[in-house]
Amino acid sequence: MMMAMSCKDGKGAILDNGKYVRYTPEQVEALERLYHECPKPSSIRRQQLIRECPILSNIEPKQIKVWFQNRRCREKQRKEASRLQGVNRKLSAMNKLLMEENDRLQKQVSHLVYENGYFRQKTPNKTLATKDTSCESVVTSHHLTPPKDASPAGLLSIAEETLTEFLSKATGTAVEWVQMPGMKPGPDSIGIVAISHGCTGVAARGCGLASLEPTRVAEILKDRPSWYRDCRAVDVVNLLPTANGGTIELIYMQLYAPTTLATARDFWLLRYTSATEDGSLVVCERSLPNTQNGPSMPSVQNFVRGEVLPSGYLIRPCEGGGSIIHIVDHMSLEAWSVPEVLRPLYESSTVHAQKTTMMALRQLRQIAQEASQSNAPNWGRRPAALRALSQRLSRGFNEAVNGFTDEGWSMIDNDGIDDVTILVNSSPEKLMGLNLSFGNGYTPVSNSVLCAKASMLLQNVPPALLLRFLREHRSEWADNNIDAYSAAAVKLGPCNVPGSHIGNYGGQVILPLAHTLEHEELLEVIKLEGVEHRLEDALMPRDMFLLQLCSGMDENAVGMCAELIFAPIDSSFADDAPLLPSGFRIIPLDSGKETSSPNRTLDLASALEIGGPGNKLSGDHNVASGTTRSVMTIAFEFAFESHMQESVASMARQYVRTIISSVQRVALALSPSHLNPNGVLQASAGPPEAHTLARWIARSYRCYLGVELLKGVGQGNESILKSLWHHSDAIMCCSLKALPVFTFANQAGLDMLETTLVALQEITLEKILDEHGRKSLYSEFPQIMQQGFACLQGGICLSSMGRPVSYERAVAWKVLDEEENVHCICFMFINWSFV
Repeated sequence: MMMAMSCKDGKGAILDNGKYVRYTPEQVEALERLYHECPKPSSIRRQQLIRECPILSNIEPKQIKVWFQNRRCREKQRKEASRLQGVNRKLSAMNKLLMEENDRLQKQVSHLVYENGYFRQKTPNKTLATKDTSCESVVTSHHLTPPKDASPAGLLSIAEETLTEFLSKATGTAVEWVQMPGMKPGPDSIGIVAISHGCTGVAARGCGLASLEPTRVAEILKDRPSWYRDCRAVDVVNLLPTANGGTIELIYMQLYAPTTLATARDFWLLRYTSATEDGSLVVCERSLPNTQNGPSMPSVQNFVRGEVLPSGYLIRPCEGGGSIIHIVDHMSLEAWSVPEVLRPLYESSTVHAQKTTMMALRQLRQIAQEASQSNAPNWGRRPAALRALSQRLSRGFNEAVNGFTDEGWSMIDNDGIDDVTILVNSSPEKLMGLNLSFGNGYTPVSNSVLCAKASMLLQNVPPALLLRFLREHRSEWADNNIDAYSAAAVKLGPCNVPGSHIGNYGGQVILPLAHTLEHEELLEVIKLEGVEHRLEDALMPRDMFLLQLCSGMDENAVGMCAELIFAPIDSSFADDAPLLPSGFRIIPLDSGKETSSPNRTLDLASALEIGGPGNKLSGDHNVASGTTRSVMTIAFEFAFESHMQESVASMARQYVRTIISSVQRVALALSPSHLNPNGVLQASAGPPEAHTLARWIARSYRCYLGVELLKGVGQGNESILKSLWHHSDAIMCCSLKALPVFTFANQAGLDMLETTLVALQEITLEKILDEHGRKSLYSEFPQIMQQGFACLQGGICLSSMGRPVSYERAVAWKVLDEEENVHCICFMFINWSFV
């Protein structure tokens, strides 16, 4: 019997006798409709289709099967062809972009060669004519002089001059651009990003592709607050049409201060939108000086007036759809007005590129991805709503850090120590925005919001590394009593200021919610399990949820700000749920220097990493030299009733100080400054030094058991510590107290306990042993103290996460110091493994 064969057009079939049969248009229409309902029907379903659709009654089920196979094959081929065409268009556009960049660089080289020849000719002269190579003087020899009035003709002349200067920066040689550190241009990157060299202010330039039409690109980029997280507001004060079909806008813009140590910035701008002869769309802007009786904007309290030098966007249509975008961001942020320690932040084009240019390119790429996929995988089914939640978290944190008086924030008296600032906001606008004004029955519950904030300088710790630790080890710094209070206040539930009651929770679970394409920003829900806050919670602990925004966790992203911002939410939170954001922001102050090695690990034990052929610690050594700094800003918000202000202020102030202390402790442990150039620990966080303790452990083992613990090891302190740290068995020290706690563990010990060097000190010996292990230890303890050691039978213990761990046997011995006094008890668990 001849098998049915496929047809190219899907409108025919081959019968068993080999005769060709063509489907009628009605049959094809019916099959197409059924295909969209179910592309791959089962045998039973195909027979059912024939019964339900009389028009298909003369077609055999086998022919239906072949038709669906052909239809799926064509669909797959069409999708693959479409994908390849899209890749080809993207590669062609990227090639065009790279060729243009090459042409620009060739022009720049020619310009520099000409200048070099000019200076060589002038060398014999005693007085060399200096040439101003700033970006303004290259374009025009005269400074911008606004007209004496704000007439449309005068503004148009400024706009056209701004356009010329912008284009000379975007595609010409007005500015010497150098590639952004760490950027690798390619088809899968966000684009080509460069920063200025030897130019006034901070400047960055980006070139990229977007699968969006030019008008849509312009619309997105003009909506600066939606993607530029530092932008508080962009208000169009006036709009004037031009004769060439363009528009001139007079704009007042405000930028948040990124830290409590600086003042916010504002700008008075002219923005010009027009189309060029080749069909490109140009949006350019510059500041308007308050001189010559031109259009002016008076100074605003709590803001420093900055300057935008000619900047903007050149958006060109791309063959086959999409756009090629050139971006120039050029500002003068008035660095003189901030403390000297922060000036690198305001003078760094690298930081400026990360916050503006690269964020704009990422926003375009993100929206283009969402538009091309109806169910965008990275941002879930509602990408716009999730991006809005991220924006609300970021904006709320910025508002807390800045505490603008026009939003109702006012400072309250401190306790004489200026490390923590307390602000209170009782304005109706703030409370209505949070839905905190009234509870059930219109009874006032939370009628005020308090913010406790502080900033601190960190030395020699990579911001990304510290942020990842804060995210993954919340119990190291957070107080679950405070978390429970915040959650109860926002949910309008009954709550009291946390007192002496010490609650507990089983741990945190990170539930991914969304992430951007490059994973530079994560939106997630944090579930704190079994939180106890009130007495009745002890009988039935409840879970608590936090909406959390995390960004800047890539150690290799130069100049990237690291943020961890969170707010308590209900388990079934709505898009307009009240949010009181709190969290951390860590900003590198030395963005031009190598801050970390990609081989660094998150665990605090990385401070003990031993150098070797596989470990590249050159970057860490640069950090250890004391050349890298960052500033951390902490802000926590609390809703409360007005009569509780004094108590809540006291609680918040103490809580932030406790967090500062915890962060300093963690930062010290994470800092590569503990390492010498060979990567060996120089000193531990507490006495005695790790070298000394390692020597005591090895010597005491040899003394009591008569054999070497570390075989084939020299007498040097570094080699002893290195061998102990990498010993295959779990070795850990325990204090001699009524409730013994662990004070030190090697890498295997930390792995077995599933903990870190910092958290280790909160784990008691009793907590990890089961009932059999405790009885065995108690029976052998007198022997340990008298004889100096004891061998324990194998058994089961528990890690800090509650996982059972089996061990073949264990050895315990006394560790003696230099004066033969007992310093601690050391345990070695041999051949351990998780059950």
